[in-house]
This record gives sequence, C-alpha cells and structure tokens, in this order.
Amino acid sequence: MAPISTPQTPFGRVLTAMVTPFTADGALDLDGAQQLAAHLVEAGNDGLILNGTTGESPTTSDAEKDQLVRAVVEAVGDRAHVVAGVGTNDTRHSLELARAAESAGAHGLLAVTPYYNKPPQEGLFQHFSAIADATELPVMLYDIPGRSGVPIDTETIVRLAQHPRIVANKDAKGDLGRASWAIAQSGLAWYSGDDMLNLPLLSVGAVGFVSVVGHVVTPELRELLDAYLAGDVQKATEIHQKLLPVFIGMFRTQGVITTKAALNLRKLPAGPLRLPLVELTAQETAQLKSDLAAGGVEL
Repeated sequence: MAPISTPQTPFGRVLTAMVTPFTADGALDLDGAQQLAAHLVEAGNDGLILNGTTGESPTTSDAEKDQLVRAVVEAVGDRAHVVAGVGTNDTRHSLELARAAESAGAHGLLAVTPYYNKPPQEGLFQHFSAIADATELPVMLYDIPGRSGVPIDTETIVRLAQHPRIVANKDAKGDLGRASWAIAQSGLAWYSGDDMLNLPLLSVGAVGFVSVVGHVVTPELRELLDAYLAGDVQKATEIHQKLLPVFIGMFRTQGVITTKAALNLRKLPAGPLRLPLVELTAQETAQLKSDLAAGGVEL
C-alpha cells in the first residue's frame, strides 16, 4: 500500500534526493540502496527521490535505474513515497523511463527541465505534458535553470498546473519573488530544491523540501518544518541558522561528491563515484568534517 498523501502534500513534506550506492568496483549496490533508503525513512523522510542528479542519473543505465526503483520500493515503498527521476533532454526517452518507473512500482515521477538543447517555453510545455500523459502517476516538475540552462517561466508553470497529474514543483530557481508569484498563480504543491532556501520558501507558500543535506540532517529538517508549521518561526530560524555550516559545506563542490563522502564517513552505504565525478581530496575531506561538525553532525 502506498504511503498517505494529500493534494496539499502529494509526496509528503520532507524528501531526500538519494544518492545511488555503488560497490567498490563501481557496480550498482542494491543491498546498499535498500539499507540507505531504510535509514533515511527511519530518520524522518516522507519520501525519496531516486535517479535524479544526486543519484548520478547521467551515468546510470536505464536497466540500473529500473533495478534501483524496484529495490527501494521493496524496502520502503509501504512507508515512504518513492519518486523516480525520469527527466532527460529527449522526450521519447523520458516517456520510456516514465513507463518503466510506473511498472517498477514508483509512486510518482520527477521531471527536470530538458538540459543543453535549450527548448523554448512551448517545447517545455509539450515535453512535460507528454510525460504526464504517459502514465497514471503524479508528476513533480523540477525547475533548475542553473543546470538546465532554461527556466520554466511562471506562465508555463501555470499552464502545466492545469494537467491533472502535474501536481508539484521542485524549485531550484533561487528567486523568491518568482516563486511567490508562481505558487499563488499555479496552486501546485511547492517543494524547496535548494537547502539554503528551505525556510525562506516556506514563508512564501512551499509545503516541504526535496533535500540533499537530508542525507545527514533529516531530523533537524523535520524539526525546522514542524516548528514553522506550528507558528514558532523563531525556533525554525534558530534551526536554520544552526544548519548553515552544513548547507555551505555540502555544496563547496558538487553535491553528490560531498554527500557520498559524508555518508562514507558515517559508515552508511554510498561507495565511490562514477566519472566525471571525482572523490574529495584530503584537504576537502578535512573541510567537510569541519563544516559538518560546526552544524552539529556527528561523524
């Protein structure tokens, strides 16, 4: 049975964009993925995003993506929303991934803006609509122009929100003004996709987070969210400020690199990276340890 959702929080409130664990020789580590997924859910996540950028989706095969979804659904699918990343810059490929994710048991789809080929807004509208038409699963848009090169304009978001299966947006645009307007105009469930802006986005109508730092501080993110929803903005702000060294430290370099390093330091399943990502240097690892310690993370 799938976890409970509401129209306001279709994927829960606190989700972590999960890394894809690999074995020492670089193969997919399904046992490790199940262990990590269980750990994250037990820490307080309502959901997990698989096969996103943090999951090294550019360097995993379609077969590996399918296997990962099936393994995580088996491990935690009755306790958390399992959302599969299916976004590519080839609409036909995204449709194939969407149908495979539905067959694998995913509860929802994450669709990032097509990257590199820089389509116009009408191309974005048709791309996302085609993904939403391809399955019966709810869809979360993912707006991250810093990676994709193209923002989803507010007008396009409002058009897409008319589709019955496009229910949410992961916002990594970094523009609180546009976010405020888009939330009000679209009615979509809005999720912060930038950990540094988790608290500010709540103030303009976001319902929760899709986090990277959730790998190491999910309980604190849950506490921040609960405090804010209870009206204790001062407490939420104090937690936000306490976590600033973690937010900064986990993004001093590419986020997957630091996240896997942090998990490996904590003896949790993560394993190595696939090129072109590379391991932290000794100096960078020391800095990460210092940043995490400053934010109260025990290693």
